[in-house]
Amino acid sequence: MSVTGLTDEAPVVRLRGIGKQFVGNPVLRDVDLDLYAGEVHALVGENGAGKSTLMKILAGVHQPDSGVIEVDGREMSFASPRAAQAAGISIVHQEFNLLGDRSVAENIYLGREPVRRGQVDRKRMEADTAGLLDWLGERGISPRTLVRRLPVAQQQVVEIVKALSTDARVLAMDEPTAALADHEVELLYDLVRRLRERGIAILYVSHRLREVFDLSQRITVLKDGELVTCRPTRELTSDQLVRHMVGRPLEALFPDRADPEAPGEVQLALRGAGNERVHDIDLELRAGEIVGLAGLQGAGRSAVARAISGVQPFTEGTVELGGAAVRIRSPRTAVRRGVAYVTEDRKGEGLALRQSVRDNALLVRRAAFGRRSLGRLDLAALLRSVTVLARSEDQEVRRLSGGNQQKVVLAKWLAVEPKVLVVDEPTRGIDVGAKQTVYELLRGLAREGVAILMISSELPELIGMSDRVIVMHDGRIAGALPAGPSEEAVMALATGHELEAA
Repeated sequence: MSVTGLTDEAPVVRLRGIGKQFVGNPVLRDVDLDLYAGEVHALVGENGAGKSTLMKILAGVHQPDSGVIEVDGREMSFASPRAAQAAGISIVHQEFNLLGDRSVAENIYLGREPVRRGQVDRKRMEADTAGLLDWLGERGISPRTLVRRLPVAQQQVVEIVKALSTDARVLAMDEPTAALADHEVELLYDLVRRLRERGIAILYVSHRLREVFDLSQRITVLKDGELVTCRPTRELTSDQLVRHMVGRPLEALFPDRADPEAPGEVQLALRGAGNERVHDIDLELRAGEIVGLAGLQGAGRSAVARAISGVQPFTEGTVELGGAAVRIRSPRTAVRRGVAYVTEDRKGEGLALRQSVRDNALLVRRAAFGRRSLGRLDLAALLRSVTVLARSEDQEVRRLSGGNQQKVVLAKWLAVEPKVLVVDEPTRGIDVGAKQTVYELLRGLAREGVAILMISSELPELIGMSDRVIVMHDGRIAGALPAGPSEEAVMALATGHELEAA
């Protein structure tokens, strides 16, 4: 199909000169945006760039202070999300808005249930839901299934079908892969492509640059509330896009590596370690270095991290910490022996979202060493060291941006003064500027002598940060690469290509 939006075809939606202020502070200034049928238009920028505000203006959540919105060439104003929906515009939020104990059909038509003879017409509601799912090619979901019984990827489908059920022609998607596991992301890719084929105009907001380049036909960059550029995706490189977003090239995001000639003492050694998920793992981490752990989804990266930290312990082989053999059978044991673990699931496992910044930062130290240990910790200094931006230590963590939430997770583990730090997807779901802060924090810890094992699905990040890269394939270590390997070299090991060649 031809790429729309790059021709003389008229846009479905056109925003011109959009401006917005909150309490006298300008959030958007003179922003233009066009959305075309059958096109994925990516909207990118750091946190605070104005992306969410522009999306909410499009969806009728906020009204602009200046500028105009046109739909099919007609000027319109949306006083509410319902008004935007009536014009064919819907939004899929990052956080799912579903009721787990109601069926798929009940969620999709919540508050808009068809009625027959004064009662909800369930037969029609389920038939209409089945029709929408069939239109999208999602025949594996039953309209009668309770939402809580669906995997996360299918819950995402329900959210999208719910938005489309209002006859939407424009769909705004806010970080749609934030809640998805790596193996579920490709399912979303397929769904987005099907939406394109059916002529839906998609505004796609994501911090994941690979998704932006994989899915979009055009990219709009916002910085400090202003339009920086709008270009066809094929005309941009990752480096150019990052430079537009943060004002510096991609390489400049990564701090200098450690001196390869001056490795520290071995802090963690695995000798033939394994469990039901991974086997024969031989790995050393030295003080002051960052070792990257690469591999495809399911290769065993997270299983190694969870075993080191005692979540799902090794059942074979040996583990040495500081040269002494140890048995790590629980996370508490791991923490007390100087091992910290930043999980990939920040919201589900890393934070107590309705508790304060203070309570989250002290959570592990209190649990592992008791309340008496808290008096020796300068919490304010710790939060400053990880540059957490919050109104106060009493602010609920759920009110913070993704980047600041991740910094609180790091603070929680730094509070126990680890010798070994295992970080799994440490920058997932945070903007480029916050990523650089996390990179600097990790490199600073390495310079202080902490041994770091870093897992990341973003190869540029893993390569840019690691002093060595260990690659896994099918539950085993496939090979090791020195600092700065090519993506091709990593993928050759990750896919088993070099093993087959040997």
